[in-house]
Amino acid sequence: MNPAVVVVHGGGGSNISKDRKERVLQGIVKAATVGYNILKEGGSAVDAVEGAVTVLEDDPEFNAGCGSVLNENGEVEMDASIMNGKDLSAGAVSAIRCVANPIKIARLVMEKTPHCFLTDQGAAKFAAASGIPTIPGEQLVTERNKKRLENEKHEKSAQKSDYQKNLGTVGAVAMDCRGNVAYATSTGGIVNKMLGRVGDTPCIGSGGYADNDIGAVSTTGHGESILKVNLARLTLFHVEQGKTLEEAADASLGYMKSKVKGVGGVILVNKAGDWAVKWTSTSMPWGAAKDGKLYTGIDLGDTSITDLP
Repeated sequence: MNPAVVVVHGGGGSNISKDRKERVLQGIVKAATVGYNILKEGGSAVDAVEGAVTVLEDDPEFNAGCGSVLNENGEVEMDASIMNGKDLSAGAVSAIRCVANPIKIARLVMEKTPHCFLTDQGAAKFAAASGIPTIPGEQLVTERNKKRLENEKHEKSAQKSDYQKNLGTVGAVAMDCRGNVAYATSTGGIVNKMLGRVGDTPCIGSGGYADNDIGAVSTTGHGESILKVNLARLTLFHVEQGKTLEEAADASLGYMKSKVKGVGGVILVNKAGDWAVKWTSTSMPWGAAKDGKLYTGIDLGDTSITDLP
């Protein structure tokens, strides 16, 4: 029996205000616990990452599902992907609107179609045909994100935008007791993005990757930078070359920073069930559950460990 392990992240970014930290950590704890309990009950790694990411999509503190940032028209367009390391099957959706949980649709693409990736209207049509309810787009819009869009438009006209604050994504990686690994990543993208802009999150190899022979990774950060370096697959390449998980993450994040000046973060597990979290952004809320223990953190060096109920 392999050790059940699940790791989640709530997106790389700039400083999280004190009043939000508590709510963000609560969301992380809930997501990691939900994912871990799915594994303890015999669920698959795919079940666990989907379950964990669904919790984060439903939490308005995170940039995915309800709580997604707004595009230039003040609307929510979301991206998500999921992958099963057992057979490299994968599913993704991009620029999808008016659904609560894009990750569920990504999984349906993986399991119910011959394709890996559906976008916009095609993804919406498939979701509806699969029985996924549509919701009014306004239901996904939060007051906080309306303010963020206003601020971004104001700063853009003043030419002082800081892309550190545009790094929110949510993600999960897991290994189940059968030794299968999986990842899931979901996002609302970046504030004030052009209509139809798609980042790294739904792109297999950039937003995440899973292969039972190596491990699984989910990424967060500046999407265009992550795309340019294929951050997820690059990290696993370093693992394949014999680096430890920490070394592999440091190498790929370091490469992205030096080549394209991009910052972000990764969470990963390997085929032995070891896990790691690393980021070059200011902060990255994360949680990991293994052997009945829950590890959480937001800023560098502030890990706390508690017993899982």
